[in-house]
Amino acid sequence: MTIGGERGGGTGQAWEALGGAPEWVERVRFEGAGNLGEGPLPVRELARATVAVCGLAAAELAAVRAGGGTGEPVPLVVHEGAVATAFVSERHLRVEGRPTVAFAPLSGFWRAADGWVRTHANYPHHEAALVRALGLPSATPEALRAAVAARTAAEVEQLAYGAGGLAVAVARRYGEPQPLVETVRTTGVRGRELGAAPPGRPVAGVRVLDLTRVIAGPVATRTLGLLGADVLRIDPPGLPEADDAYADTGFGKRSALLDLAVAADREVFEGLLAGADAVVTGYRPGALERHGFGARELLERWPGLVVAELCAWGWRAPEPWAGRRGFDSLVQAGYGIAAACAGPDGAPGVLPAQALDHGTGYLVAAGVMRALAEGGGRGLRFSLAGTGSWLVRGLSDGLAGARAGDGGGDAPYAAEPWLRETGSGYGVLRHAASPFGEWAGGPSRWGTDPAAWLPR
Repeated sequence: MTIGGERGGGTGQAWEALGGAPEWVERVRFEGAGNLGEGPLPVRELARATVAVCGLAAAELAAVRAGGGTGEPVPLVVHEGAVATAFVSERHLRVEGRPTVAFAPLSGFWRAADGWVRTHANYPHHEAALVRALGLPSATPEALRAAVAARTAAEVEQLAYGAGGLAVAVARRYGEPQPLVETVRTTGVRGRELGAAPPGRPVAGVRVLDLTRVIAGPVATRTLGLLGADVLRIDPPGLPEADDAYADTGFGKRSALLDLAVAADREVFEGLLAGADAVVTGYRPGALERHGFGARELLERWPGLVVAELCAWGWRAPEPWAGRRGFDSLVQAGYGIAAACAGPDGAPGVLPAQALDHGTGYLVAAGVMRALAEGGGRGLRFSLAGTGSWLVRGLSDGLAGARAGDGGGDAPYAAEPWLRETGSGYGVLRHAASPFGEWAGGPSRWGTDPAAWLPR
């Protein structure tokens, strides 16, 4: 067992950014080995640090709900094998024995006339937009390759985003610094008194409205669900989630559909907000504001809430990036991480996990729990670019020793001890366990649950 939570290490940096008391970090212990150490950036340190601060926040909330304030922190053991397995949970997923497909044929790196472009076309509407934007004769990799090769990377990016698609020119240097987490609003109004919580379930009785998609936000809310929260995910009926994506991230929550443009559904949604303790949003900036449900509006109407916002490029990104859609793979490309991971042939590379997604997810969960422990009434902001900024600056600059030892030593790693089989609305799933314990069951099918809270 190793001490990995020194105050100057990754756990200390993340915990400080979340506003946690520094003495808590001294109680973190890491044991075992993972396999996230490949490449030029300290991904292993990011992974274990974000899981560790999530565990610390859970312990802090449990202590507060026990009635003794934050009290004396208890030791927290983080199993690095569990962390490494959870950080690539989408790769381990099997649905009725069938392996899943991480990226669609039109998602990937493509050589442009003056560099490289990364596209994301996993959703049908994004694929259609990309085909339309570039005038492809067919939705095939060959057609896309030829169309990109004939244009500059910036032109491909502009055309794709202009048509509602997703393509990012691979940046040759790191983007501007962004914060790991921001507290953007404190209302001064306390949320509902939570009372005591059962052992191992510090978020029991807390209602979390989940307005997120894909990986980062759903990782945050599935973690809160495992730790006891009643998590209800709401999606618009016209924007289906991919079955495999929800099979991986739908643990610990229920899923319902509401159309905010329909008066009856909007009324139900407002009722859910009135009964919620926390809201986690993952839509690009401005999307919920158009319906009157941006973070500012939520905290004005329900000032005791904890509202955690998540976006791809960060609120401090230069225009037009702040308001653009994005995914982990695109942020790696646009923020300079893909270029830093380039191979000997100069082709851009990737991190050994979608670490910006998973790491941000655990940070969001930690931020929500810390805010609940301090009484609620708070607006928080996170972004994939903020986590990327920390990876390439705070972690890389401050953890040269950790990077040198990033491979986990000579200890063996195997994923099998951290894999489970669970029944679900999609059939039997083989899936990664959470670093924090076992879910009670698998996810229902996306969008099939009632839009209502469970009784407290």
